[in-house]
Amino acid sequence: MKSHRLLLAMALLLPAVGFAEAPSPKLDPKRIINESSSFLKEREPEMTAEEYALYEKVVAMIETQPEFALKLLEAMMNDKEPPSPAFEFILGNAYYAAGQTDKAEASYRSAVKRYPSFLRAWNNLGVLYYTADKFTEAIPCFSKSVSLGDREPTTFGLLGYCLERMNNLVPAEMAYMQAMAGDPNNGDWMEGLLRIYIQGKQNDRAESLVKNLIKERPKESRYWLTYANILLASQRKLEAIAVLEASVGTGVAGVDELNLLGDLYAEQQLIPEAAAIYRKVLTPSPELGEQKLLNLAQVLIADAEWQQAREVLGSLSGTLSPEGRIGLLQTKADLLFAQKKWADARKELQELLQLAPLNGKALLSLGRTYAAEDDTARATFAFEAAYQIPSCTYRASLELANIELKNRHYDKSVEYIEKALSIEKTGAVEDYLARIRTLAGKKG
Repeated sequence: MKSHRLLLAMALLLPAVGFAEAPSPKLDPKRIINESSSFLKEREPEMTAEEYALYEKVVAMIETQPEFALKLLEAMMNDKEPPSPAFEFILGNAYYAAGQTDKAEASYRSAVKRYPSFLRAWNNLGVLYYTADKFTEAIPCFSKSVSLGDREPTTFGLLGYCLERMNNLVPAEMAYMQAMAGDPNNGDWMEGLLRIYIQGKQNDRAESLVKNLIKERPKESRYWLTYANILLASQRKLEAIAVLEASVGTGVAGVDELNLLGDLYAEQQLIPEAAAIYRKVLTPSPELGEQKLLNLAQVLIADAEWQQAREVLGSLSGTLSPEGRIGLLQTKADLLFAQKKWADARKELQELLQLAPLNGKALLSLGRTYAAEDDTARATFAFEAAYQIPSCTYRASLELANIELKNRHYDKSVEYIEKALSIEKTGAVEDYLARIRTLAGKKG
């Protein structure tokens, strides 16, 4: 669309690479099965007989009656002998169930300090920190669980997430891969790994993963959007369009997907298609849809594609938001101004100003229509009104300076230029001021 292009900046990936069929891993199944007969030793502490008797009574209560269970457990504690680490672990669970996370943390901490190989206590402590967004503290707890033999996919996945949040991406990737090895269809671990691949520019892996996510969860629109962004980052725009069109065809496309597809159509100069997609955006997000159609019309006006601009604006003839109505009137005026239809442009602007009397942009546009017809008095009146609006003072100052220069009122023109420069200094305006001062017989 000539020099007017919609900017599309995204992260990206290359096509997935095919691999030959890999040989099966070598293993000794008899050894593995035989070794599984040996119980793990020295991994968890034992309770005293008295503690275990109480444990059997309250363990079922912890989830359903945590406060009552907690009272029974606390009654067992005395100042003479500390409870066993195993009992502290159960006490920590009861504290957590009752919402007393500080005491739960203290109980778990005491249990692992006194019994460092207490795997479940380390894991629960990690979960406690994870749920509190204390990812730095959670990492060593999950790592310790893994080093003690924990092979649960959830442990690896949570460790991966915590490492990712701390931007420790290499071990995070390894943890996510371990999690997926045990739970290959878990979307959380797949998404975590996808984020790492995108951030690390592991392009082929990222594209392969997002394809699998779409296959597993085709109704999740964000996966389609991610795939499109991946393709866009490698300038595979037609493929990105095809992906987004597929999301529309399957009925899963949301506002973000429609918005991006419309932008791509506009960039490819597929104006009717872009307008049709932006009209779809109007239903779920009226303000965004209105703005997109107005922006598209402005680009077409700048490229002198006036008929197409009229068609786009015609699609906004229905019910509009107050801001959309004002934007439509302004854009119609801009189109008529570009076609040098000054009187028609003024009709649109006057209607706009009835809705928004202090709309500075409309006042500037109105002044320009009068200036184009050499109606200096009316142009000056409109520009002076715009001058009173802070956001338009700069542009109004330049317009008024031009009028005063044309009328050879050099001193007044200099005043307006100096006002503009007090707001924003540019070389072009400073040069303009120097020329006017020369004309006025003044020096720098």
